[in-house]
Amino acid sequence: MERVGVYPGTFDPVTLGHLDIVRRATHLVDRLVIGVTTNPSKEPMFSLEERLDMVQRETAGIANGKIEVVDFDSLLMDFAQAQGASIIIRGLRAAGDFEYEFQMAGMNQQLNSTVETVFLMAAVSLQPIASRLVKEIARYGGAIDKFVTPAVAADVARRLGRS
Repeated sequence: MERVGVYPGTFDPVTLGHLDIVRRATHLVDRLVIGVTTNPSKEPMFSLEERLDMVQRETAGIANGKIEVVDFDSLLMDFAQAQGASIIIRGLRAAGDFEYEFQMAGMNQQLNSTVETVFLMAAVSLQPIASRLVKEIARYGGAIDKFVTPAVAADVARRLGRS
């Protein structure tokens, strides 16, 4: 039986931390579905279509054939079930992430106890990276090349009118 994992997020923009989790998650599952969604409480820099394209481009060379990038606009557990997933992958950067993620995992288990949440710690060098902070640094003219790939840095620069 194929083991399917779902790695959900807004990926606005996709960071080196996200890509680290994707690489490591592919070792845990036969197929990884990266679910790109829009969080109503966040104002995205990139449209859903742009984020889908960005994630597809950035993950193209990772575990060929094991990764699928799709959008979703539903409860995570409904999306996971529709994908045939038995695992939800969540990345943790620091202790602050854990409390929120722990609560979400508990709620998700109440919704569907057949899907396990697996937490992966970000690599130590990548732990401080957050998309929100990457956008803030870029908006104030700071260099983001330590946090994202060159292609994503170029996407962000274009979005901010700094081609």
